[in-house]
Amino acid sequence: MSLSSSSATIEEDGRDARALISDSLRPSQSGWRAALRGFSQDKAAVAGAIVILFIALAAIFAPLVSPYDPIASDSRMRLEPMGTEGHILGLDFQGRDMLSRLIWGGRVSLPNALIPVVIASVISLFLGLTAGYLGGFIDTIIMRLMDVLFALPSVILAIAIAAAMGPGSRSVILATTLVTIAPLTRMTYTATREQAHSEYVTAARAIGAPFTSIIGRHMLPNVMAPVLVYATTIIGLLVVFTASLSFLGLGVSPPTAEWGLMVDEGRRVLSVAPHVSSLPGVIIAITALCFNLIGDGLRYALDPRQRRV
Repeated sequence: MSLSSSSATIEEDGRDARALISDSLRPSQSGWRAALRGFSQDKAAVAGAIVILFIALAAIFAPLVSPYDPIASDSRMRLEPMGTEGHILGLDFQGRDMLSRLIWGGRVSLPNALIPVVIASVISLFLGLTAGYLGGFIDTIIMRLMDVLFALPSVILAIAIAAAMGPGSRSVILATTLVTIAPLTRMTYTATREQAHSEYVTAARAIGAPFTSIIGRHMLPNVMAPVLVYATTIIGLLVVFTASLSFLGLGVSPPTAEWGLMVDEGRRVLSVAPHVSSLPGVIIAITALCFNLIGDGLRYALDPRQRRV
């Protein structure tokens, strides 16, 4: 056999090996199907997902399903209790229908909790993957910056940012996004460090896979699972936290329907009409609980060691 033919054979074998390794590195579709089956068998998580879906759909289609205008008032029916004819959940201190305001309130409260987590997750995935995979000076700079954010009390920092920007959804979203980046980046960084020395990463380096391919194609699907679980749990916390900012007067302004603001308005008449404050409080608690149940379900479904299948 000639030298040229031997080189061609070696080169062909190398291509076959690289193709075989590359195929083995592709995310397993069966793993995601197994995760979906595991989640579907968690009755509490499924129930939480159904409730969140119901609340979200009601908020999205509020103009169609809301029985009344959320800011229209009838002074003759102020503080009417639950079960009042035509107003199943009663009316508030200005004679506004409580059910309508709860439905429309979801159009503000849910985005105020969801949008910061989505934005912070994208930023945190980039920062955590970069720091965890590259290490060295970049790792030091990124993670020390996160330590600075960790050192500041999250609640005080968010209140300070929201107060400086003035009331409104934009200030709430910006404030909660900034305080959410640090914990999500830490979670991403930890997961990335665990994966950085895995066999599939070593194999990808061995076949000459570029940096962007290793991170985006191979590491990201494995890092996403714990980040997704943690982010879902944070959404539940932000539902309560953003409502608290509105309760303090740092969120949306009246007469906008928002759950935290409704709790604040209802406390003034708590002794004579407890439903005005308690109903939005119950909705806040249920929503936060459901997101926590979904997070628990995802934790067991996405972890093969704990999967309930």
